Amino acid sequence: MSRKISMLAPDWWDFTTLDDELLNDVAKLSAEDLLQLSRPGFNVVFYDTLEDFYLAEALEYITSWKQATASNPVGICGPIGPTEQLPLVARLVNELQLDLSNAHIWAMDEWIVDGKEIDPKSSISFVRAINDLCFDRIDKKFKMPESNIHIPKADTSEYIQSWNSGIRCAVMQGGQGDTKHWAFNDPVRREGKYKDAPPSPEEFRKLGTRIVDLHPITCMQNARTSGGGVVTGIPSKAVTVGPQETWKAEKVSIWQAGVHDNPFGQRLTAFMIGKKIIDSSVPMSLLADHPNVQFNYYRGGIGTTVVEMH
Repeated sequence: MSRKISMLAPDWWDFTTLDDELLNDVAKLSAEDLLQLSRPGFNVVFYDTLEDFYLAEALEYITSWKQATASNPVGICGPIGPTEQLPLVARLVNELQLDLSNAHIWAMDEWIVDGKEIDPKSSISFVRAINDLCFDRIDKKFKMPESNIHIPKADTSEYIQSWNSGIRCAVMQGGQGDTKHWAFNDPVRREGKYKDAPPSPEEFRKLGTRIVDLHPITCMQNARTSGGGVVTGIPSKAVTVGPQETWKAEKVSIWQAGVHDNPFGQRLTAFMIGKKIIDSSVPMSLLADHPNVQFNYYRGGIGTTVVEMH
């Protein structure tokens, strides 16, 4: 028997295809209930101010890069959502006079248009964003070599090779999208062999860096957060780091300030990971099997699932 049809995009899988009892239980969780979901391998942390939240996120870059030596190169895989931590990273590097010669970074994803990665001069390019907000602000004396900056492209071979070249990924950071993704690991279309059930966790875990079709919800979210709501200005494809690379990171650190996903979504993924409920219609739930995951919340952005008419 096939599962429910999505309320949001009938031709796709997403969290609305989960059992109603699970969804209703999640909607009842208080902010304090989230803290109780911590267990070995999964840690839930609250920050009382946005300043503390984004500083803590920026410091993950610094503590990772400080470990890097010529014989032990170390990197971080970082997001372009959220972005508020990036100028702080640049300032900390300059103030601490941190030499990034042996440090590395992997960008998580980039838009694909007409079969190629988007022009880095585009206003919505993730490469442009990370340069404008971070790398162009770092003093030349401390800058990371261009060869140590790994950007996913339509031809994924070089990027994938960088993950297998002996560089240690100390942390993979991420935000959480409305489809409960990290990077652009969206749920798949409801078609072919996935007509009646989404991919098994084992199948989804095998996915590496690849070009993906973006879930309609993801296109709407990116238009809302980055494009003033102009959905037609958002590409429908992207290249994204995959679960294969994610499991090579020593730690996965997810940052939720309440700007991207909503109060319900912030509760759902924490509940599923905390309780080890894994379903690829909620891609973030796969992290229940990663040995070191931390969810970081701005307390003021957790919100409530109580009905309020506006």
